[in-house]
Amino acid sequence: MHRLTILILFSFLVQEVVAQQLPLFSQYRENYIAINPAMVSTEYLLYEQDLSFGASYRTQWSEFEGAPETQFIRGEYLLDNGGFSLLTGGYLINDQTGPIGLTGAYGRIGAIFTDDPYYGGIAVGLTLGAVQYRVNTRELRLRDANDIIAMDSKTQFRPDVGVGIYYYKRLSGGFLSDDYIYAGVSIPQALGFDLEFQDEGGNFGIERSRHFYAQAGMFHVLEGESYLELSTWAKFVESAPVNVNINFRYQTNSIIWIGVGGSTAGTAHVEAGVQLGENAGFDNTIRIGYGFDYTFSSFGPSVGTTHEVNVSYSLFTY
Repeated sequence: MHRLTILILFSFLVQEVVAQQLPLFSQYRENYIAINPAMVSTEYLLYEQDLSFGASYRTQWSEFEGAPETQFIRGEYLLDNGGFSLLTGGYLINDQTGPIGLTGAYGRIGAIFTDDPYYGGIAVGLTLGAVQYRVNTRELRLRDANDIIAMDSKTQFRPDVGVGIYYYKRLSGGFLSDDYIYAGVSIPQALGFDLEFQDEGGNFGIERSRHFYAQAGMFHVLEGESYLELSTWAKFVESAPVNVNINFRYQTNSIIWIGVGGSTAGTAHVEAGVQLGENAGFDNTIRIGYGFDYTFSSFGPSVGTTHEVNVSYSLFTY
């Protein structure tokens, strides 16, 4: 019987990822579809742009060979029907940690129950997808170097389902006029199951756990199309401590933004980005952001830094 002990070792390197199997994101508002399929994009809330695309690349634990790397591509379209608006879109994701990797393709469908989605509503969303799980057994450290199980890589395909609910509202009157508040809960990996890889040389397995997420935050609108954003993302996986990320972002005059944050796992985060839209003579909006994380571990070796780059493009279709 052979087990993927390397996965256990990676899981205990820092508190943030104990039993956390799904990819993490630093600039999580840019990757909202993977977090909660009912969330509405920042581009729509701030600029009423109903079609948006985005891509991100994240590398984590830079001081380790075979450290986690994640690539993510998304697209979303919000169709305003009046009283019942549709959320559509999907995403592709690829994640690799040492010998273990996954590649998934998801479609998203959701509904917003509101007379006008720009001013708020309650949304429900669903993602349906298929995921390829793979293990490069040649990179595993085996008790017997000649074990037959190390001769071939292993691959399995599984369906995947994510569900979420999301509430948001544009405020009116007083100091908070035109501000947005939002909150949501989701299960991005609703199907819990075990992956069993078997051949004549033995078997080993990976248990896939359900993840439970909660999101909340607000946009405080300032003069000159500037705004302050406070966002939180809480993650719960069975047998692991609750992990909460908090992030502050300030954007000035729709041109640049800066942000800082951290998590209860001892990770500090800084980010910066530029936005090109009306300020550059464009009808549409291009956003480019960079995030940097550093983990202050109280035990074990330093795991290094995390880097994340995001690019998005949004526009009006009406």
